[in-house]
Amino acid sequence: MNAPWNPNKRSGGVAPREAFGAYVCDPATADAVRAAAAEFGWAADKVELGGLRNAVQALSVSTSPQLLFVDLSESDDPINDINALAEVCEAGTIVVATGAVNDVRLYRELLASGLQDYLLKPLTEEALRDALLAAQGVLAGPKPAAADEVKPRSAIAVIGARGGVGTSTVATSLAWLMAERSKRSTALLDLDVHFGTGALAFDLEPGRGLTDALENPSRIDGLFIERALVRATEKLAVLSAEAPITQSLYIDGAALHHLQEEMRAAFDSVVIDLPRELAVANPALIADLQDIVLVTEQTLAATRDTIRLLAWLRQQTPGARITVVANKVTATPPPEVAKKDFEASIERAIDIALPHDAKTAANAARQGKSLAAAAGGTKLGSGIDALHARLVEAGGALGDVRPSLLDRLGLGALLAKRAA
Repeated sequence: MNAPWNPNKRSGGVAPREAFGAYVCDPATADAVRAAAAEFGWAADKVELGGLRNAVQALSVSTSPQLLFVDLSESDDPINDINALAEVCEAGTIVVATGAVNDVRLYRELLASGLQDYLLKPLTEEALRDALLAAQGVLAGPKPAAADEVKPRSAIAVIGARGGVGTSTVATSLAWLMAERSKRSTALLDLDVHFGTGALAFDLEPGRGLTDALENPSRIDGLFIERALVRATEKLAVLSAEAPITQSLYIDGAALHHLQEEMRAAFDSVVIDLPRELAVANPALIADLQDIVLVTEQTLAATRDTIRLLAWLRQQTPGARITVVANKVTATPPPEVAKKDFEASIERAIDIALPHDAKTAANAARQGKSLAAAAGGTKLGSGIDALHARLVEAGGALGDVRPSLLDRLGLGALLAKRAA
């Protein structure tokens, strides 16, 4: 993030700004920063002892570097001291800080004040290198990707006509197929913040990324997303939550839409597991999507709700392609509503029918795999494959063409390295 450093202080063209400078409190930190600086081609003598207060004194009479590394270890009031630093730095200065205090509130306040990053001491070589690389990417600014590097983007919302129809199972399967079968960088965004199973389906701990995004929407950007995601595979990341059921979270539709847009910019494909109540309350979440998958079942209640949701979706997203998936279809016993009657009621055909296969579903859950990964060679697996093929081959999942935000910041390689 670009800090709101003093807009009135400018280098004035007297001397060019240095690329890098550092003020640290101890020799061990100085050695670590000098070693990292050497990798980026920065001079070792730009790393000075003295910490944040020395930085304020020195930069009050000289031009600040483009990228500044400061040590907060000797600061009694880091927030006020950072504000003092902002007064003596030119606008656009990128600041990375380090310190010994491991406190989430301090971390959030420092980022809110304009810091690019805060690293806990003792510094590790990898964390320091990654932070400097990310800061360097912000300094470089957006750059267009080469024509042959621009990848088509897609965003698919999966909505259930009713609870229990298998919406999350379909969403996790689609995300896994996009990543592993189509070899696209893919994110699964599970917007059920209290009872979401996006992470659980892959045997992952969901983390606090989604709840942090809801509590601090101003922090949502490409770097925040990169830190908040949990990796399922090299090409598949998950943003999910298991907020305490007693914790009341204010769902800001604008914040969710912003989060969704940032994820669409960062990944080739984004699959959104979208609760129907949240969609109806925040229609902006589906307003510009290319594809919507409506998961239902052949029951009387699901038939009624499918009719209502289809009418609402046509009104809200006239340009989207809606795929109706009938899940848990059985021949014996016959479904509560026959296929012919179901299709007559909703005034359109079922696009994909997924047979009920309790054994395969149970095996997938026990193995911590998506249903698509465990259903190979079964009729259920063939149905899920057909859904994936429909979304990809017909062009809906190859929608808007935009360069990845991480690529534009020069962070694509970093994300790949962390995944490995």
